[in-house]
Amino acid sequence: MPEWVHIIIRTLISFCAMFVFARLIGKRQLSQITFFEYIVGIAIGDMAAIIPDELDAPLYHGLLPMAVYTALPIALSWVALKSKSARDFLEGHARVLIRDGKILEDNLKKERMSTDELLEHLRSKNVFKVADVEFALMESNGTVNVLVKSEQQPLTPKRMGLQVPPEVEPQAVIMDGQIMDEALATIGFNRAWLKTELEKQGVAVENVFLAQVDATGQLYIDVYEDKLKIPEPQILPLTNITLKKVQADLESFALATADVQAKRMYTEAAERIQQVIDKVGPYLTR
Repeated sequence: MPEWVHIIIRTLISFCAMFVFARLIGKRQLSQITFFEYIVGIAIGDMAAIIPDELDAPLYHGLLPMAVYTALPIALSWVALKSKSARDFLEGHARVLIRDGKILEDNLKKERMSTDELLEHLRSKNVFKVADVEFALMESNGTVNVLVKSEQQPLTPKRMGLQVPPEVEPQAVIMDGQIMDEALATIGFNRAWLKTELEKQGVAVENVFLAQVDATGQLYIDVYEDKLKIPEPQILPLTNITLKKVQADLESFALATADVQAKRMYTEAAERIQQVIDKVGPYLTR
């Protein structure tokens, strides 16, 4: 067998072995890796690179150390799952760096982090004042998570006491000019409805790169021609405005009439319209 063929075969075997061993270690090797897992990954990669070069050595001389390096983090992960103390020893634990706007200098020194590094971590979380921080913790994987004080947190519908409809995944009903019938059926529409909506905006199906329908039934279109401007759907905002106008008109009628029975009728109707606005308003103003 020619030497170059031998090298290619050993390279393919080492690549496949590295792939299998990396999969056995788990997805944490790709995302939230610990320092130990990082070192193991480098070691396995180095061993895989040596296998094609050592043509005189048996193949298992390279595969066996790779298998051992793979088995070690798997075994240690199993031990960490079973014991909190072992988990703290192997993976470390979170450490508070800021509490109630006050930097804990001793903990900062234990993590060997400078003030500049701490401020850099805060800025990466869009926090520029230490006084705005309720808690800042360094996790075992080295990331810093920040909880800002309540008065500095973004205003949400929950904080305002408003009820909003749950988010529902938009469905892509057209991709690359092709209608996706399954997605249409999922949201309860058909091709006739879709073509009607496209006609309203003056767009042909074959010119659509992507079209999505949200939970409210609104169609959003992206066409192949980037310079072509597609008007934003205004049906729901107009519906909301119309409801408010009707409710305001009924209140005006109630104030303008001297008839007690008519005044009561207009007032009750205005209240019913307001109830409708309260219920459907979140859907119409999204």
